Amino acid sequence: MPFIPHTDDDTREMLEVIGAHSLDALFDEIPKDLLIESLDGVPEAMSEMAITRLMRERAAQDGAPLCFLGAGAYEHHVPTAVWDLATRGEYYSAYTPYQAEASQGTLQTIYEYQTMITELTGLDVSNASLYDGASALGEAALMAVRCNRKVKNGRVILAPGVNPIYEKVASAIAGTQDITFERLDMDMATGNAMSSLPDGEGPVAVAIQQPSFPGTLEDVDRLTDWAHAQGAFVIAIVNPTSLALLKAPGHWGTEGADIAIGEGQPLGVPLSSGGPYFGFMTCKQKHVRQMPGRIIGRTTDLDGEPGFALTLQAREQHIRRSKATSNICTNQGLMVTAATIYMALVGYHGLRSIATRSHQNTSRLIDSLTAIDGVERLFDGPYFHEVALRLDRPVAPVLDELSIRNILGGYDLTAGNPDLGNSLLVCATETKTEVDIDAYVSALSEIMASAERKSA
Repeated sequence: MPFIPHTDDDTREMLEVIGAHSLDALFDEIPKDLLIESLDGVPEAMSEMAITRLMRERAAQDGAPLCFLGAGAYEHHVPTAVWDLATRGEYYSAYTPYQAEASQGTLQTIYEYQTMITELTGLDVSNASLYDGASALGEAALMAVRCNRKVKNGRVILAPGVNPIYEKVASAIAGTQDITFERLDMDMATGNAMSSLPDGEGPVAVAIQQPSFPGTLEDVDRLTDWAHAQGAFVIAIVNPTSLALLKAPGHWGTEGADIAIGEGQPLGVPLSSGGPYFGFMTCKQKHVRQMPGRIIGRTTDLDGEPGFALTLQAREQHIRRSKATSNICTNQGLMVTAATIYMALVGYHGLRSIATRSHQNTSRLIDSLTAIDGVERLFDGPYFHEVALRLDRPVAPVLDELSIRNILGGYDLTAGNPDLGNSLLVCATETKTEVDIDAYVSALSEIMASAERKSA
């Protein structure tokens, strides 16, 4: 966006209007001993042309490696139209609608986003988004405690496949409010929950990730019905792209999940060195008043024309602090705008095609990789577009060798769960061609054949 600075005359006139004799007078409450004359280490100013060249040179240092890395953030093709539209001034600079009904364009964008997310998840209502998928789990746990008042404990049970990073973030958010997170035991053959599930005092909620972090597909119907039989709420953690193929959480088990959350990055948001991304949250209608954040509704004005309104806002700025469900202020508006454009552009059939091609590419990749000596699947069973592999040697040196060949070979699962041994999580999306897959297989074959085998 263009930046138009104030001229000296502009600044002088504004200062005269407010009765200030200088810019420094606007900050006279800052103690003198905290003021400094200059900043050490700050380089001389550069022209726009020079800084553009510098930033392009630095961006080029990242290179363009083949990416087979997933683990919660995924390389999908983003049509050029998505960000050409999202970075137009009216979208790019739009902020939280404090005078909401005066911002009809912003409200309509969020309303369209909410509609699409509820259709994907099979639940009734969506908020205007959250910060990211990990913090969404913490918010969902807090929401479950508020809604499920029959259960007096703060225990949240996590299925074995819940992202360990999500667990850490959720513990940081909700752990100070007497909420604890525990995990079900993992069946080491399938990577999913054991066939026998525990009885006893029911938890307040059970969180189920589908697909799981190591890529497996959990028996969500069984776990959902078990959780509800225990008196627990079900929190579904889902990849939105996978929902074009997999059962929506609103249809899990007999009654469906109560809350669905996830990371929205696959919907038109580039990887971009880790962010910004956005989280999504949907729930059943009966729980809507405990949902954090904002909810936009469609209505008609006095002339009978359609319009949009800020229907519910559950933050402390608008209601009594003791009644607030969250301190979420601004939704990830720009990311949500891009995701809304992306979903509208590709449509249901396009999203299903993307999901199908991602699965097909992963199947081809896994078939080829497991034909290499020293590489096998870690878990049995179906998958979407990620699979955990077991290597006959430590994973980190193998990934280093692949990176030298300009390939991001996957995510090392070993450190996060030593019980899994030398395990590697690989992913292929619709962006991968046969040439890309062959290049990875050839590189890994060479590395596995030449490197000295080491014990785990």
